[in-house]
Amino acid sequence: MSVRRLLATGTAALLAALALAAPASAADPASSLAASVTTVSAGRIGSFAGAVIGLIGLAVAWRAVARPAGRLGVATGPLGSWLALAAGAAAVALGTVVVATAAGGLGTGNGLGGAYVALVVGLAATTLAGRAVSRARRQAG
Repeated sequence: MSVRRLLATGTAALLAALALAAPASAADPASSLAASVTTVSAGRIGSFAGAVIGLIGLAVAWRAVARPAGRLGVATGPLGSWLALAAGAAAVALGTVVVATAAGGLGTGNGLGGAYVALVVGLAATTLAGRAVSRARRQAG
């Protein structure tokens, strides 16, 4: 998969998630009361998990691009790039689910801000991992 196609697909997924989330948040304005700082909701857990998985994927993808055929373990070479691609896709999926199901807007305690972070970091990890996968395929072939 080319990097251009990967970026186009990621952008389309992000726009689709935003389009699906807008009607859900506009449907019930009474439920948009802000939660306290210490409240742990499912949206906050999902967005935090997505952001952490995306950051791990970004770090592994960065290392796979920097050391494509290294001797430093799993994070280098084709296996590391595929793992980073899977982590980036998982972060985008988690972020999309939280954005689509969050009731209320930013700052209401539903994890919407963290979901946007998970989407951005996941797209960055997916893009960088796609570059690493394409380079690994060229070197193998």
